[in-house]
Amino acid sequence: MDLDLNQIEKTSLQEIGQAKTTAILEELRIKYLGRKSPLSLFLRGLKDKPAEERAKLGKLSNDIKRKIELEFEKKLLDIKEKELNQKIAGEKLDVTAPGKKVEQGHLHPLTLVKREIESIFHSMGFETIEGPEVETEWYNFDALNVPADHPARDMQDTFWLKQPEKLEKDPRRRLLPRTHTTAVDVRFLEKHQPPFRIIAPGRVFRNEATDITHDVQFYQFDTLMVGHDVSLANLKGIVQQFYKKFFKKDVEVRFVCTYFPFTEPSVEIQVKIGGNTRISNRWIEMAGAGMLHQNVFKAAGYAPGEWQGFAFGMTIDRLAMMKYGIDDIRLLYSGDLRFLNQF
Repeated sequence: MDLDLNQIEKTSLQEIGQAKTTAILEELRIKYLGRKSPLSLFLRGLKDKPAEERAKLGKLSNDIKRKIELEFEKKLLDIKEKELNQKIAGEKLDVTAPGKKVEQGHLHPLTLVKREIESIFHSMGFETIEGPEVETEWYNFDALNVPADHPARDMQDTFWLKQPEKLEKDPRRRLLPRTHTTAVDVRFLEKHQPPFRIIAPGRVFRNEATDITHDVQFYQFDTLMVGHDVSLANLKGIVQQFYKKFFKKDVEVRFVCTYFPFTEPSVEIQVKIGGNTRISNRWIEMAGAGMLHQNVFKAAGYAPGEWQGFAFGMTIDRLAMMKYGIDDIRLLYSGDLRFLNQF
């Protein structure tokens, strides 16, 4: 029996000394110190030995167990130190290596265009204002002289928000995601005294089929100038100046008669830009505009004929597409970094 214990001691210490990793060392710990190891089983069987023999073998086996435990702890520390040194060596920082360029974020093309638009109009004395994206039927339609039976109110053009039935018939409380930022004009008219010049940029929503030029959401800005002697001539001059600064080249502008409920007379603004792009040298529809209808002034609390002004609305997305040569509006909302990193 003494020879078996000594052999266990010799074999275990030898194998522990040869271990190279913590995983192998853990296997040896279970093999020689685990609950089912020969040494543990031997210690549990000492109770059946005679007292004199039990004392002698118990002391010997416990001494061997302690030697194995001490050798195990020593080897574990040694292996961990070596593994740590190897890890440090692998992660060593080469201070002489060239630095890596930190990639910086940048602004979305719509943000770039929106800021440029605001900068141009600020230089012409306009103030930027904002309004809610969730609007009431009153400000989005009724106050803008849009008839109750106008097709724009139908589901094919407008998203309506679900509300309690008692609110469905009240235009001042019935809610919808705004279809244009022109609704902001009436809110501003109600609370401010003319004369003034404002632009109202923001996101709008339309219940439209999505294609390369249409989406259910896009960005728009509305422009409003009110005074006693504001005319279509002022409108044309400001529009020409804006396009010249925005596209950084001479731009021809013409008005084509059309109809909008909130302007009278109403015009469609078309532009022709020189150059050699696919949109150059041909008339492109860019905005709806006109002299603000007196019914809109009336809805905002003004006496008929007291003030006059012009309003026009442009799509920021379309301006961005023309400026940067983008051929699909959906790219602006895709979140695709391959596209966005170009700006």
